[in-house]
Amino acid sequence: MKLNPDLYKKYNVPGPRYTSYPTVPYWEDIPTEEVWISSLRKNLSENSEKGIGAAIYIHIPFCQSLCTYCGCNTRITRNKSVGLPYVKTVLKEWEHYLEKLPKPILLSEIHLGGGTPTFLSPSEIETLMQGILSSVSLTEGAGFSVEADPRVTTNEHLAKLHELGFRRLSLGIQDFDPKVQEIVHRVQSFEQVREVTLRAREIGFQSINYDLIYGLPFQTQESVRKTIEQVRELRPDRIAFYGYAHVPWIKPGQRRFTESDLPAGDEKRALYELGRGLLEEVGYREIGMDHFTLETDRLWSAFQNRELHRNFMGYTSKQVSPLIGLGVSAIGDSWNVFSQNEKLLEKYESRVQSGEIPVFRGHILTEEDEVLRRHILNLMTSFHTTWENESVSTPYLDSVSKKLEEFSKDGLLELRGPSCHVKTEGRPFLRNICMAFDARLSAKAPTTQLFSKAI
Repeated sequence: MKLNPDLYKKYNVPGPRYTSYPTVPYWEDIPTEEVWISSLRKNLSENSEKGIGAAIYIHIPFCQSLCTYCGCNTRITRNKSVGLPYVKTVLKEWEHYLEKLPKPILLSEIHLGGGTPTFLSPSEIETLMQGILSSVSLTEGAGFSVEADPRVTTNEHLAKLHELGFRRLSLGIQDFDPKVQEIVHRVQSFEQVREVTLRAREIGFQSINYDLIYGLPFQTQESVRKTIEQVRELRPDRIAFYGYAHVPWIKPGQRRFTESDLPAGDEKRALYELGRGLLEEVGYREIGMDHFTLETDRLWSAFQNRELHRNFMGYTSKQVSPLIGLGVSAIGDSWNVFSQNEKLLEKYESRVQSGEIPVFRGHILTEEDEVLRRHILNLMTSFHTTWENESVSTPYLDSVSKKLEEFSKDGLLELRGPSCHVKTEGRPFLRNICMAFDARLSAKAPTTQLFSKAI
């Protein structure tokens, strides 16, 4: 599919990525610990009756070196002695939840993210997981996933993770070009990635994801083509193909290079179109914003059956709720309340040790927030939504059709009364389309740049 360059210029404006709605810059009405726990109790009770289990996200912040494209909350260190004390703090935080929540907790998913979860030793990962699993009941088909850095992930890591129940593995690749790897400080060979991938499959991991980024400094069509061809050779089950978010005012590490080093405008989008075409040639299917999967993966059947779900951990094959975030900066979600932990490691540890659940910020959703959130989630998971006969009065929806008319005229979506369907041509503009449903962005347009470019 060839992207119209005029449409690219028209819609390439700063916009949210909609990992949540409302988006983090518009969070307000920070929940107290009591409000957060109360919302979890209610959500757990309602969903457990339906057989819907909760999810746990555990943030491991440590990395041995800084990848300069990264927007995550990390602590750079080569001191391995920090691992076990951190694990014990996370388990202490979990104990605080267990003291306050009804038991048993029904659990559907665990995701280890970071940072670099495999910064921890296999025995530390075992201590962490045993501390969680000893206190929960698992739903049928419960799934565990982990992010890993191929440079530090050993066969012992993979064996222990599989033994503990992990079946999904996500590897940070980004780009295989040596010049790009050098400038973003993420030097890893194709052979390293190949070895970890093949070993994980031999052990029994059932789904492997690669994270790729387009728009990095010094990327060219030739370098992206070669990277995608190497990825196709290893054939991961899932691929996240993200646009690089250049926000040096938020992440100073990105100042290692300048905007003049970045592919910009039509050049950046051409990298995506090239990569997308190369993936589709060999059977990858687009299931949502920036995500592709093989038809043999569970995400594809979930997409076809309109069961696909999306939260702070990414796309999942079924609805899981609530999401409990453990660890520094981790975000929890009970559907009507967001809660994020302290972002500074020392503050996080201090508050946990003093007996607190370390809520740093969050948001209590209004009824309007919940309605609009559902529509944005529908678009992100099925490219379709309908806002007819809402049970909650949502005046903002009266303006949505008008906001979408321009996309319809540009051939990007089908607008039929109170419903819209994003066409294949409109998928690159999904973030822009979601912005039409964003009442808070509409009411409080930022005076300074908060977001990266939409395309």
